Amino acid sequence: MTDETPPTAARLTVRDVLALELVAQWDAEVVACAGKLDRPVRWLHVAEALDVGVMLSGGEMVLTTGLLLAGDERAQVEYVEAMQRADAAAVVIGLGRAFRTTPEAMRRAAERCGVPLIVLHRPAPFARLTEEVHARLVHGRFAALDLSERMRTSLTALNLSGVPLQRLLDEIASYSSGPAVVVNLAHRVLATSGDRAALDDLLRDWDRVSRQVAGLVGNGPVTVGPDGWVVARLEARGSQWGHLVLFGHPGPAEAGQVLAQRAAEALAMHRLLGDRDRGWEDQAAEALLTELASGTARPEQLLPRVRAAGLPANRRIFVPVVFRAAGDDLRELIERVLEEESLAGLVARIGPDATAVLLSVPYEGNADAEVCRLAERVHERLAARGVTAVAGAGFGCPVLDEVRRSFVEAVHVADAAMAGPPAGPVARLRDVRLRGLVRLLRDEPELQGFIERELGPLLGRPVLLDVLRTYLRTGRNKSLAAQEHHVSRPALYRRLQSIEELLGVDLDDLEQLTSLYVALLAHDAQRGP
Repeated sequence: MTDETPPTAARLTVRDVLALELVAQWDAEVVACAGKLDRPVRWLHVAEALDVGVMLSGGEMVLTTGLLLAGDERAQVEYVEAMQRADAAAVVIGLGRAFRTTPEAMRRAAERCGVPLIVLHRPAPFARLTEEVHARLVHGRFAALDLSERMRTSLTALNLSGVPLQRLLDEIASYSSGPAVVVNLAHRVLATSGDRAALDDLLRDWDRVSRQVAGLVGNGPVTVGPDGWVVARLEARGSQWGHLVLFGHPGPAEAGQVLAQRAAEALAMHRLLGDRDRGWEDQAAEALLTELASGTARPEQLLPRVRAAGLPANRRIFVPVVFRAAGDDLRELIERVLEEESLAGLVARIGPDATAVLLSVPYEGNADAEVCRLAERVHERLAARGVTAVAGAGFGCPVLDEVRRSFVEAVHVADAAMAGPPAGPVARLRDVRLRGLVRLLRDEPELQGFIERELGPLLGRPVLLDVLRTYLRTGRNKSLAAQEHHVSRPALYRRLQSIEELLGVDLDDLEQLTSLYVALLAHDAQRGP
């Protein structure tokens, strides 16, 4: 970070000065180097001395009547060459006193030396111009300092309060007044903020936009491009890891540079203060998968983001897969497997013991086979660690608006598989049968009401509830149930009789037993794996 680096002072360009109403009154004409009017003007200097070049430090716009140059073409050429050596922004000649028309020798020298030459055809009091330009420069410098300090204060406060990346980027975008995008070195989008419609337009054509951004990146920490695009290098712990791109910044280039510098520093601080175990790539994938799974965003909004995140989306089948392994974060392992097997997918941790993958399979490919291949390789890697896991897959989705339902299915299938691992490497809804269906419906109010009606009197008696669970699981084998509970058969009979009396049921009635079994499955599903 470069907290001690002062912000770049706001500057005017030669073009800005010529656009002033005051200059327009003097009938200004650019007679040399009209293509170099975007050079910054650091100060204005009125000088008639031939050796004025030695008094300049670069970036000055020099104003002269040319009194000491009239009639001496060699002096005129040397004067322009001195301006080139001093890196003057431009030379302005007031016609009338020394020259009635543009001095041709100076014009040719200026063109050769690359120094913009402007002539004023009407009388021009230089003092008025220097007063106005200097006032604007000083005001711009104070404005840049004010912007820098305001941003430093607000962004530092947010970082110290531990806000997530999205909140910090929202604040940056509010200063920029345009979309803000954080990308990694591969130009994959990690986070966005700003007007949603503008962002959608950018992400919809991200391949082209990212190439333009790559073309803007320079050697310095901040590059200001055309159309208000500003690109800042993002670094932490001595290495570069991405870029911040501000689109459509409406202010002057120097304000955009200050803004980008402060924003990059804040993002670097956030990365240093953040969770080292969860990089921004993981957070970005988690945010995207969460939105896909929750259905909070429209598919037409998510499709550009999916593409910008680097996941192939044209003519693809999307399959959500959820892995569960107690106490293990599988994200890095799954990402390595995807790379080794040349599979395309987004990976994110979605819970303490759950990791989700959105697999993208070519439309003409075999999605089931690819899911099995992924699951088999993950199980192999985990077996080498002595870790076991279950995997649950949803159905294949040819369009993104089906992904939400498929994600819900994958989560519930993985949950159900924890109670009884499937025969194959990955479970699907058909493999978990009634248990899977119950888990799929466990949040429905009707199912919760069914649990209360069937098991209500037992819900406050965990010992009897466990006896009923064992009795049903063992196929109503009373001897085996008594052994599992370490009680005598008569003691078990008394407990079963208590259950019948409390629930008002007959445990020899198969229909009533079926209802109790479903209610128990639903009750256990609500507690989760």
